[in-house]
Amino acid sequence: MAGTYDYKDYIQLFMIWLISTIIVRVIFNRKQNKSHNKPPSPLSLPIIGHLHLLAPIPHQTLHKLSIGYGPIMHIKLSSIPCVVASTPESTKEFLKTHESSFSNRPRNLAYDYLTYGSQDFSFAPYGPYWKFMKKICMSELLGCDTLNQLLPLRRQETERFLRLLLKRGMAGEAVDVGGELLKLSNNVISRMIMSKTHMENDGTEAGEDTVELTRKFNTSDFIWFLKNWDLQGIRKRVEEIRNRFDSMMERVIKEHQEERMKRKKEGEDGEIKDLLDILLDIHEDDNSEIRLTKENIKAFILDIFIAGTDTSALTIE
Repeated sequence: MAGTYDYKDYIQLFMIWLISTIIVRVIFNRKQNKSHNKPPSPLSLPIIGHLHLLAPIPHQTLHKLSIGYGPIMHIKLSSIPCVVASTPESTKEFLKTHESSFSNRPRNLAYDYLTYGSQDFSFAPYGPYWKFMKKICMSELLGCDTLNQLLPLRRQETERFLRLLLKRGMAGEAVDVGGELLKLSNNVISRMIMSKTHMENDGTEAGEDTVELTRKFNTSDFIWFLKNWDLQGIRKRVEEIRNRFDSMMERVIKEHQEERMKRKKEGEDGEIKDLLDILLDIHEDDNSEIRLTKENIKAFILDIFIAGTDTSALTIE
């Protein structure tokens, strides 16, 4: 009985602390809001802010709210402040006129951990590194010359896909077109990155799992006092995915470096380079404007796998 009462006492103390903290925070936030010239905002609730207003279809709800609160309004996704722009004119102000102030993407647990602390390109903060990677993408990694050099790889994988469809069709067998298109896009991406397809399953799974996790609503990302709690098990899954992807990339990078050394010794350094070769050139260049780390390379490659996992296949389909 004593143990039961002790347990109840702890629960009561926790609830008193939680409610007191929320009340103090609400009062503090209201004072802050009054002292700042913020856009109009609907009435918010403690803890969840305006999350309850976004159901069931967020973009339709935001449109309805904009009719009453104007083209620019302020909302809070629990403890995350957001500004909503609902007209072409107001959107232009954010995305063009004041681009540098609003270029950073919001960080969440899944992406931040998987990309080694946002050391990729997509979620890197706006600054020298982001500008450097954008320039490298446009001029080398995804430039016309590189894409043209890698055209035979894309053609080979497309022909493999068409031969498979022909073979299944002549045999009268059903074909999962969506699944085969997904495999096609992943094979193309894998070969363009590392000239191989035998590793693509690890990269594909990491990309698919990452997309799945980042689409989920993670309470730890939004509710401030749950930041260090893993109520949905997302942190555990993210750690498993990154460990698997990191092991694969360490193996691939090591193989690439050994192959590069072999080519240099044999005087065959003029061969067509894949994307990993280009990234390793920058990594090894002491005179580079910014020296890429292995973590930068791994995170950037994960970006490509994530971007290609669904987007390319769905676009083709």
